[in-house]
Formats: sequence, structure tokens, C-alpha cells
Amino acid sequence: MLTKKAVGRGSATRKYDLLTILGTYALSQDRSLQRQTLRLICLITARYNWQHDQLSVGQAEIARLWSVDPRTVKREMAAFRDRGWLVEKRAAARGRVTLYGLGIARILEDTRPVWERVGPDLTERLAAPEAPVPEAAAATGATIIPFPTPQVPAEDTRWGQLARRLLAQDAAVFGAWFAGLQEVPAAPGELVLKAPNAFHASYIKTHLLARIEAVSGPGLTIRVI
Repeated sequence: MLTKKAVGRGSATRKYDLLTILGTYALSQDRSLQRQTLRLICLITARYNWQHDQLSVGQAEIARLWSVDPRTVKREMAAFRDRGWLVEKRAAARGRVTLYGLGIARILEDTRPVWERVGPDLTERLAAPEAPVPEAAAATGATIIPFPTPQVPAEDTRWGQLARRLLAQDAAVFGAWFAGLQEVPAAPGELVLKAPNAFHASYIKTHLLARIEAVSGPGLTIRVI
């Protein structure tokens, strides 16, 4: 489960998953909580340091980001602490702003009811137990998370050839998004790929279709369904 900071292999997918479940959860709530969660998402995308699990930003800057006054910032940050979505790691002192970390475990717990609305692939990723850290890594404080080798279609298929190029470019993105695609019969000059679910298809069409088109070359129309 994604309970630690999202770094290393597959980190991009874990970041997207966390932001996705926050957004999906917000949209299932009333307007007040929707706005509050959107403000946290804004903070995460603009200022959160994923590598070190740190959010260090002054109240005046937060107020500008949110288009609110400092009083609202104080109230909202207190609400995030009370919910456990932000954890205070160092209090403000002598000109230094408060240092926060994300309460990822609590965020996962609170948003769990909406995971299935995104899709079974996300639920499977978030519900999977974290792999144990090998003794050598534990001794040095390193974080090593083994990932399975993504399944690649047969090389003698059109999609199989493109899939190998995408895997070579970015194994983490391939495993999270491209590995689940299946080629289905299509007209000449067209490649049609079926995604596991509607969200998966929509995400690829919005964010990743250009990658497939880049490795396919001209003369091939690509559709994701």
C-alpha cells in the first residue's frame, strides 16, 4: 500500500494515484469539503517535496495560491492537521515556516470508499501490501521496492513492437498504464487498443496517447477504447 513517500521506481504512478483519490473523494463530498480538498491538492502539486516528504510554505504564499486571506489559511491548515492529512514535522520558529509532511496513511483510510469508482487497477495497487525491505537496505536506511516485470505482448504483433519501445522509454509508466492494453481487430492503417476500464482509457487518451503516436511513426491511426 502507498503509505510511504512516493519516490523511486513507479513513483510517478503513486503520485497520480494519491492525487486521483483525493480528487475523486472531494467530488463525492459537499461543496465545503470539495473546496478544502482542492486547496490541499493545489498545495501538493505546487509545493510538496515528494523526495523528502516535506511541505514548507509560508501562510502569505498559501493565501496567494488559494486567493484567500491569512485567517482562512490558518483555519484550513488546522483542519488538515486535525484530519491527519497533514502532519506537523517542525513548528514555525525564528523566521522559519512550519514544516509539514503528508499523512498518507490517513488519506488512504478516508478515501478508501471511492477507490472502486476510479477502477479495479487503482484499487489493486493501493490495497497491495508493501514489500518488505531487505536487511542490507534496512541497515543503510535505503528503500528498495521490487516491482514485477511488466507483461509485454508478442513481438510479432503491431502492438507488441510498439509496446517494447514504450517499455524501454519508461518501465514504470508502461507497467502502470500500457501493460493493461490489448490490441483488438481494426481496419488497415489503424491500431485499436482496449483498456481495462473507462477511466484507464480516458487517462491514456488525455495524458499518454502522444507517447504511443511518437513510437508508431506516421501513417498509423491509434485509438484507445
